[in-house]
Parts: sequence; structure tokens; C-alpha cells
Amino acid sequence: MLTRAHIDEVVRAALDEDAPWGDLTSETLIPADATATAELRAREAGVFSGGDVFASAFRLTDPRLEVTLLRAEGEAFARGDVLALVSGPARGLLTAERVGLNFVQRMSGIATLTAAYVAAVAHTPARIVDTRKTTPGLRRIERHAVRSGGGRNHRFSLSDAVMAKDNHLAVLTARHGSVTAALQAAREALSHTAHLEVEIDRLDQLDAVLAAGTGARGVGTIMLDNFTLDDLRTGVERIGGRTIVEASGGVDLSTVAAIAETGVDVISVGALTHSARALDLGLDVRVEG
Repeated sequence: MLTRAHIDEVVRAALDEDAPWGDLTSETLIPADATATAELRAREAGVFSGGDVFASAFRLTDPRLEVTLLRAEGEAFARGDVLALVSGPARGLLTAERVGLNFVQRMSGIATLTAAYVAAVAHTPARIVDTRKTTPGLRRIERHAVRSGGGRNHRFSLSDAVMAKDNHLAVLTARHGSVTAALQAAREALSHTAHLEVEIDRLDQLDAVLAAGTGARGVGTIMLDNFTLDDLRTGVERIGGRTIVEASGGVDLSTVAAIAETGVDVISVGALTHSARALDLGLDVRVEG
């Protein structure tokens, strides 16, 4: 969950980076008593995200600045729409402008891309989820944007769930002698509240994972990584609803619908955060005197 405390922490760091000793340009050129108004305007269509983060940039710069949000999180907008209004001391408004824009452009870009993936699989039950491929320090911000676009979040961090990949299994198998025994030992060591996910990249690995048990007392999710569509269908059929099936790898807007149609439950898409383009939003400022 994105809290005000976390928003302010991240935004304050960005403001300190952008104006560590003040805004020399505004302090030199703009009279101290000048006021201004500004419109956050869309220069292309998209899905809105980051309103509270945008507002925080202005509030932390000068508490006298007032921000009125005209779009809710996850709301679609058209090119030319005004998304927010800002008014107050001109110096503070101009100082906060770039940081506020950077966040709302980035977050709205992620929300817009996520919405496109969600729309592409809307005819299926499959969920679109993000990954840990986020900008360091901005994970909560970027994952909030994924939710704004209608997507869901994968585990937040390495501390949240067990996700056994090939290297983990190689180490465990050397100790226990088999993938099945290794997974059973891992499940026994875990709290009943912890989720266990296992990644495989070949169909011939599936039986050993299933033999470890499924659901709450075994493997809770099986990730089929970089499978062909035929192999995805075969994997879904062999798992037979006993546990959650996740597909990953090779996912883009041209392939995601076909992947969803294989019957998988979840599709994880790293591109939602690592490849989203910042949306073209502008802040039209008018200094009043």
C-alpha cells in the first residue's frame, strides 16, 4: 500500500536531489511575492496515476501551494484534458515542477501500459501481474501505478514468499537427492502462512514438482517460464487445477492474449515497470504578478 509517509519520503529525496541548495534560477528571476497558477495537461491519451505523489512535490516545497486533482487514480483521459490544477507562490511552483512531472509522467505511463495488457486478456480469467524489475527505491510507487492500470502485484520483495528457481533447486537437490524431496523439506520448514512458488522451464520437470504436493500443504504456484503455447496448454492440463499456474517470459502485447488463452491463471510481465514509457504530460504555468 502506498502511504503518505512513503510518498513524502520518496518525493523529499527527489526534491533534495533536484534542488540541494535551493532553486537558483527561480530565486534570482522570480519576485518573492509573485504568485502563479498551472494546469497539468495531457498531451496524449492515457490512464492517470500518481496524483498524490504529484501533489506531494508541491506541498513539500511550499505548504502554501494548493493542488486540485481532477482525475482519480486509474481514470482514463484524452489528449488535451486538464488533470490537475496548482496555484500559489510562483517560486515554489517552479521549483517543484520537474519533480512533480517526473513522477506523474512515469506513473501514468506504467498505468497506461498496464491497462493495455489488462484489456488484451479481458476475455480470459488470467491476471496480469508485475515483477521485481522495478527502479531501485521506487518499487511502491511503480507498483501502485500497476494497480492503477488494473494489474496486480507479485510478491513485493524477497522476504514475502518462497520462489524456487533453477539455481535454488540445484543446491537443494544436491543435498536432498531429488527435486521432490527438496520441495517437501522446504514446505515442512515454512510457516503455514508462507507461499511456495516453483519455477520450471521444461515440461519434464513438472512431475517432480507435482509429486511434492500442491496447494496450502505443498507448492502454491508453478511458474512455466518461457514455454511455447503448446507446452503451456499441456502444462495447464497436467496440473489440472491443483495449484495456481503462472506464465512468464516472452510476454508482450502481441503475445499476451494467446498466452492467456492457454488457461494459465497469472501472467507476469516485467515490461510493465522496466519498459514503460513516461507519458507526455505538461505543466502550463502562468505567473500572475
